[in-house]
Parts: sequence; C-alpha cells; structure tokens
Amino acid sequence: MATITNFGPIARLRADASQHVLRYSNGQLRQSGRGLVLWFMPDNSSLAEVPLDDREMALFVKGRSADFQDVNLQGVIGWRVREPERAADRIDFTIDVRDGRWKSRPLDSIQTRISGIASQIALDHFAKASVRALLDAGIDAIREQLDKALTADPALTEIGVQVVSVRLSNITPSSELERALQTPTFEALQQKADEATFERRALAVEKERAISENELSTKVELARREKMLIAQEAANERDRATGAAETELIAANAEANRIREIEGAKAEAERIHMEVYRDLSPDVLLGLAARDFAAKVDRIEHLNVTPDLLASVVQQFNGARGASAARIES
Repeated sequence: MATITNFGPIARLRADASQHVLRYSNGQLRQSGRGLVLWFMPDNSSLAEVPLDDREMALFVKGRSADFQDVNLQGVIGWRVREPERAADRIDFTIDVRDGRWKSRPLDSIQTRISGIASQIALDHFAKASVRALLDAGIDAIREQLDKALTADPALTEIGVQVVSVRLSNITPSSELERALQTPTFEALQQKADEATFERRALAVEKERAISENELSTKVELARREKMLIAQEAANERDRATGAAETELIAANAEANRIREIEGAKAEAERIHMEVYRDLSPDVLLGLAARDFAAKVDRIEHLNVTPDLLASVVQQFNGARGASAARIES
C-alpha cells in the first residue's frame, strides 16, 4: 500500500517497489511507473495502485462425474499482473488520495474471475469420465489441462493477468463413495494382514514344534546317555567286584598253598617222628612217655585213674616186658 503524506493543498505519494502507480488528472494519464515517489494535488488527481508481485489463491471445485458421483478438487493457483495499465483500465485499482487505501476490492475481482474459469474447466473434465477413471487418472491430467487453459485464456489476457502456477493437492469423491471405494482395497489389505498374521502364527507354531522336538530329542539323548552311564557304572562295578573276587581268590589260593605247605611239612615231620618211634622198644617208649609225663606232671592239677585203665596199662607193660625178654634171649 502506498504511503501518502499531505502538505496543505498538495500531497506526496511513496509507493513500494512491488507496486505500480498510475496518476490521472483531468481524465488523462499523467504518470505511470513502479515504485514512484510523486507530488500531486488531491483536488484534481486520481490515483491507482496495481500490485506486481505474485499472488496465490485457493481453489476448491465440487462437481459431478459422468456416472453422477460427487467429486471434489482442491489446489492453489498462482497469478500476477503482467500489464498493470491494462489491468487498471479493466479493474478498479483506485486508491484514496488521503490514506492510499483501495476504494474497492480489485484482488477479489481478479481471483473470482480466475476461480470461475478454473471451475468451469474442472467441471467439464469431471463430466467426461467416471469417478473411477478420474481417481485412477489422478491430479496430473487435470492439472495440465488447467495450466494450459488458464495460461491462454483470453479473459485473463484482456485484464493483463497471467497465471504462473497451478498446484493441486487431491481429487476426492464424496465421503460415502470414498468409503465404498476403499472397501475392496481395505478388504484386500485386511486379507493380506490376516494372511501375514496366519503365517506369523504358523511360523510361531512351527518354531514351537521345533523347540519341542529339540527338547524331546535332548531328553532322549540325555536318557540314552544316562542309560549308557548306568550300564558303564554297572560294568565298572562288576569289574571291581570281579577284580576283588579274583584278588581274594588269589589270596585264598596263596593262603591255601601256604597252609598246605605248612601242614605238609608238619605231616612230614610227624611221619618222620613216627618212623623214629616205630622201631623203638616198648620199654623205651614207656620211658619216653614217663619222661614226658614227668616233664608235665607239675601242670596237671587233677588225675583220675580207674581200675580198668590201670589194669590195661599193667597188661600193656607186662606184654612189653615179655616181648623185650624174648628179643634179648634170641
């Protein structure tokens, strides 16, 4: 917005570099330029200020497709004034000579014209195709059509306005139709999700089965090893028992051999002893017996001699004497 300073009957206007100022006096264009600083008399001057910077406006179009379905289009259109003098001739850019404000809303007028042209193009595009075709084609097709049509539209060229950009965000059906169209896709995605869940669960079950089989195999292997260990311990115990028995047998055999040798020696000594006594006379034997008796008589505490025993001894003694006398006579 231009800055106007009043100095009595005259005033000074200072415009920004992005503004084109036009001064009319007595119906004639006196001054025209960008970013001007000029002096004028408010009583006989008329001022117009045309913006030269790029502007943007929102676009919303609601139409109907060839199959009678509601379709919405949203986007942004960028525009600028390319010929400010032509624009000032066709649109009221007049500003108040006291404060520099527009007396009307020239920018709204331009945007309304652009919106009307764009809406008509979009509606024609919607009416030529079904809603499914429009959604499948997306925003690129209609964006190119809008850009081409708005750039060459004579209604905009006549007012010195140029469309510099067309940006569309989306093209959508009604909410009810959108849900209906999303249902097959949603069902397909849900089916894939269910399949993924099923596969994940099947994989988990397979892993659990593998783990169970591994645990069972481990238990079987441990049982087999435990059985082998028990068998080995039993074998070791048998070996130890066999070794101990063999050791005891060897010791017993050695002891038996020792005893047999000792007893054999004793028997041999007794045999030799008996052979010595065998050739002795009864008198000598009685004498030896009396000697042995006399040697051990002090250890005898009590002795019972029966008549039968005494008679037997006397008889044996007489028999022995008779035999000895007979050997002497011979």
